[in-house]
Amino acid sequence: MPLIVLTLAIALLLLLTLKKVNPFIGLLIVSIGVGIALGMPLQMIGTSIQKGVGDILGSMALILCLGAMLGKLLEVSGAAQQISGTLIDKFGKNNVQWAVMITGFLIGIPLFYNAGFIILVPLVFSIAKNANKPLLWVAIPMAASLSVTHGFLPPHPGPTGLAAIFNANVGMTLLFGIIISIPTIIIAGPLFSATLKNIKASPGAGFFGTNTIPPEKLPGKAASFFIALIPVLIIGLAAFIVYVLPGESYLKNMAAFIGDPVIALLISALVAAVVLNSTLKKSTAQIMQLFGDAISSIALIMMIIAAGGAFKQVLIDSGLGDYIASFAGDYDLSPLIAGWAVAALLRVTLGSATVAGLTAAGIVLPLLSITGTSPELMVLAVGAGSLMFSHVNDTGFWMFKEFFNLSLKQTFLSWSIMETIVSITGLLGVLLFQYFV
Repeated sequence: MPLIVLTLAIALLLLLTLKKVNPFIGLLIVSIGVGIALGMPLQMIGTSIQKGVGDILGSMALILCLGAMLGKLLEVSGAAQQISGTLIDKFGKNNVQWAVMITGFLIGIPLFYNAGFIILVPLVFSIAKNANKPLLWVAIPMAASLSVTHGFLPPHPGPTGLAAIFNANVGMTLLFGIIISIPTIIIAGPLFSATLKNIKASPGAGFFGTNTIPPEKLPGKAASFFIALIPVLIIGLAAFIVYVLPGESYLKNMAAFIGDPVIALLISALVAAVVLNSTLKKSTAQIMQLFGDAISSIALIMMIIAAGGAFKQVLIDSGLGDYIASFAGDYDLSPLIAGWAVAALLRVTLGSATVAGLTAAGIVLPLLSITGTSPELMVLAVGAGSLMFSHVNDTGFWMFKEFFNLSLKQTFLSWSIMETIVSITGLLGVLLFQYFV
């Protein structure tokens, strides 16, 4: 019965979207319907929806807004145009997606997915425009890199939590994860994106302009790259300081504070405003107006993502995750495949990669002591499963759809399949790698 309810809920959400119902309204309607159908008390449904919205906005709103501010400055000043032009010159128009893939991977290691996505989106638009290439041809390698680092590599929450549950060595997990990540990103990124040239994507309304700035009026290359990479530099340096300093100290606490993605993005936006103002030549009031415009442009996207969080929370609070977990735990599989399969099933059901991975870990943990399977490879197998087929119950699905102005069908054919390729390729890499560990 729970699986039937979930299937009908997804079908209803698709129908409402096809009927041009705003996804924010559609997600709330379906969330309420699922809660009622699964027997949740009415008051609990409301509480669950509020928690889901609050959790998502609490963790993402500031990152989205500050990232949008930084992106707006990169776009209006011409820094994004300068960066994209430089990458095109170095790699060539036909190979620029590899540059985006590498950039996404390097940025994705220290930054959480949402922050990395917001930082790279303006560059993706600028590169696609200047290279005269289909938008998804450039965007998918970026998204694949960020997704793989989110699911496979510490210090991201999912892999870090899995390493703690399985008692895996974090350093070895990171090393194995990087080795498996490289072919996974290549297959899910540049190779897969080559099949998407016929899907027409465009910037969401009001996000990024289309005007080309004359070369002589662009900011310098060093300044442009510096501004784009400030968040990564701040977070990376802060993480290094926290890691190498023993015990507790003022410097270590300050580094942890500055290394928080919200604080790092706030500093980055303010530094960008100062550095790029030599090109912009705008007053403080005009800079603040740009910041306001940036926030206005993503307001609806934030609410759609928040409604996706409500849907996910109702699925979790209704007990559907526990039902799927017990159902999946009845099958006798090898630990690596079992961990991947349970995480994949929970991911498709609940939407949250982190929740799917951590829940699956609790189910397959007893298999480790029985079989002697490498705990580091278990982290990667479960992490790969937690990325399986992102769809309408995942906030990442809606973020990708709205930022690239895609239809549901286009999002399934691009984002959802890309995530599936990452998941399956990651599992195959783990199964192959086990023979060398």
